[in-house]
Amino acid sequence: MYPWIKALHLIAVVTWFAALFYLPRLFVYHAMARDQGDRQAIDYFLVMERKLYRGIMTPSMIAVLLLGGWMLYLAPGWLSQGWLHAKLTLVLLLVGYHHVCLAHMKRLAAGTSDKSHRYFRVFNELPVLVLLAVVILAVVKPF
Repeated sequence: MYPWIKALHLIAVVTWFAALFYLPRLFVYHAMARDQGDRQAIDYFLVMERKLYRGIMTPSMIAVLLLGGWMLYLAPGWLSQGWLHAKLTLVLLLVGYHHVCLAHMKRLAAGTSDKSHRYFRVFNELPVLVLLAVVILAVVKPF
């Protein structure tokens, strides 16, 4: 059973990260459209952002957490490994990032965001760094 749960966990991780990469990219375009006063584009981005967050990003995050928790339940020995503590800390940071995305999405929808497209370009790169660290921790298990 464990390999099946792990496979589903990895699929959920891939979909969650795809959304974590794409939603902030939409914020970049949304901010650019806002700066240009393009109401039609803004409305389009609002719909795309909402559907991505609710339909893919949040369900994927929930699946990652549930399946990861299930794997830990089945193999509690992993909890004695230092690399796993580091990985779980990074996962908690990703959950925080996920919710910061929601806050940005709400501010953009309300028209109260003062963040530039340049800010969102940098913000978009943060999950890449976490992904690199998580993969190295999970595969190499350096400590």
